[in-house]
Amino acid sequence: MTARQLQGKWTEIRGAIRERWGRLTDSEIDVTAGKRDQLVGLVQQRYDSSKAEAERQVDTFSRRFVGTH
Repeated sequence: MTARQLQGKWTEIRGAIRERWGRLTDSEIDVTAGKRDQLVGLVQQRYDSSKAEAERQVDTFSRRFVGTH
């Protein structure tokens, strides 16, 4: 999912992000506002994972929303 697609579906997936990564606060999620790189950074930080692992998780998660309306 491109950054533009993620931003376009932000309202739809915000709650799903909260469910998937429960350690992220609502305000942290709001700050990312659909920006993939910021979400990757938060996942990396909160879950003490590598950047590559955080990117893999975000990409896997975002595939759920590609092609949905």
